[in-house]
Amino acid sequence: MTAVKDRGQKNREKRMSLGAHLIELRKRLFISALAVVVGGIAGWVLTDLFVWEAIQDPVKRVAEANAAGEGTTAIIFPTISSAFDLRLQIAFTLGLVLSSPVWLYQIFAFLVPGLNTRERKFTFAFFATAIPLFFAGCAAGWFVLPNIVKLMTSFVPAGAESLLTAKEYIDFVLKLVVAIGVAFVVPVFLVLLNFAGILSAAALIKSWRIAILVIVLFTAIATPSADVVSMFMLAIPMIALYFAAWGIAHLHDKRVERRNRLEFGSAV
Repeated sequence: MTAVKDRGQKNREKRMSLGAHLIELRKRLFISALAVVVGGIAGWVLTDLFVWEAIQDPVKRVAEANAAGEGTTAIIFPTISSAFDLRLQIAFTLGLVLSSPVWLYQIFAFLVPGLNTRERKFTFAFFATAIPLFFAGCAAGWFVLPNIVKLMTSFVPAGAESLLTAKEYIDFVLKLVVAIGVAFVVPVFLVLLNFAGILSAAALIKSWRIAILVIVLFTAIATPSADVVSMFMLAIPMIALYFAAWGIAHLHDKRVERRNRLEFGSAV
């Protein structure tokens, strides 16, 4: 009778119907979307305060460096609505970044039912690690931005003007920052999948060559092809995070194997 009761409790704890999963997913998505909207409102205000000034600062540096020459480097808004559209885009991206603690938590909370009671204790550690890694990734993308702008504008012929379309420039900046931020969080999810029993440490280390290739290709896409230095500046920490995820997964698999061996031995 006790065994049946324990089994029923375990099923309630770990198994959900498809409908329940969809309801849970809808709730998590709604909370995440609401957080992004609130963050976007804050981002709209922050854009005027310092964000736009910071975004165009790399271009200003290039313009000041070329002040003695005949060329001009500037950001232009070619249409009457482009300034408003870009402010909305910047506000939304800032909302995505500012609300990252909320939507990252919602992702973890949605995946947590796949863990047992013991492993759920590690959820806070996953969450606490993912947030600083996301911001660290955003900071890494922001750190290499001036170098990228300087390098790419250096190919403009002497005496020619480099007029950067605001939309293309903003798209590049925002995608670079957010994409690197998300990429830095991926190793945390690899560890979470390992704790959920979906991905083993052996599978991670077996795929290390593919992982490095994917990381290098990703950083090559995120940065201009001519900027090899920025590409490797982003790729090296991402590769280090991948092997750190494997190390944690390896220790966890060893602990689970030892615990199962003890339980099996005691059952015999």
